[in-house]
Amino acid sequence: GAGQAIMLLVSLLLLWLAIAKKFEPLLLLPIGFGGLLSNIPEAGMALTALESLLAHHDAGQLAVIAAKLNCAPDVHAIKEALALALPSVQSQMENLAVDMGYTPGVLALFYKVAIGSGVAPLVIFMGVGAMTDFGPLLANPRTLLLGAAAQFGIFATVLGALTLNYFGLISFTLPQAAAIGIIGGADGPTAIYLSGKLAPELLGAIAVAAYSYMALVPLIQPPIMRALTTETERKIRMVQLRTVSKREKILFPVVLLLLVALLLPDAAPLLGMF
Repeated sequence: GAGQAIMLLVSLLLLWLAIAKKFEPLLLLPIGFGGLLSNIPEAGMALTALESLLAHHDAGQLAVIAAKLNCAPDVHAIKEALALALPSVQSQMENLAVDMGYTPGVLALFYKVAIGSGVAPLVIFMGVGAMTDFGPLLANPRTLLLGAAAQFGIFATVLGALTLNYFGLISFTLPQAAAIGIIGGADGPTAIYLSGKLAPELLGAIAVAAYSYMALVPLIQPPIMRALTTETERKIRMVQLRTVSKREKILFPVVLLLLVALLLPDAAPLLGMF
């Protein structure tokens, strides 16, 4: 369909940016390649067994699924009923499609095991945490304000999504708006983890949007820096920060994890892996 054609073009663009322009190739190359695999017509690599059944348009099989969901035997009505159904009912329909001879694609299986379970974002965050040095932050705690100010992007994005919904331009529920808003935090694993919990149907779009704009930071940042700073300010030579002890580097993440676990338990797995 048209949607697949558009996503194929987007995937090719991401591959071009990664290979030709060297924009975050470790991020954009797998995203672009995955987008190509997911949207190859008739391959169905990203379809679940139930989605494959719906794409097959077999009237008899659609009638069986529709009878279970108490809806009209057409694809659109079945999709609407599934969106409103409980997870247990959705799982039953998936098992029914498997019994009819349909199998999920390899990417759908990978999504279920890695993304749907929440394991992949946690593993990614563990890798990010292993590469993170808290030394500069502990040596100059004022830089914490820069990170705190960046989180206003989350609230601005949530309000933007709700505004679109208010004016009837695009329909977003509050959980969907919150999942979209986390893109404003400029953190890919967090965006994947939260959207997987709040709005799984938007996870693909959110992941591509989050990582794409983060990869384009080297292109976006220079003109903003030139607009907000003078040439003299940009030539300031940074002084050597104080040496941070190993004890401080160990205590800081441990204390932070304990505070977050007490105040916001749902975020404890993500921060714990970090």
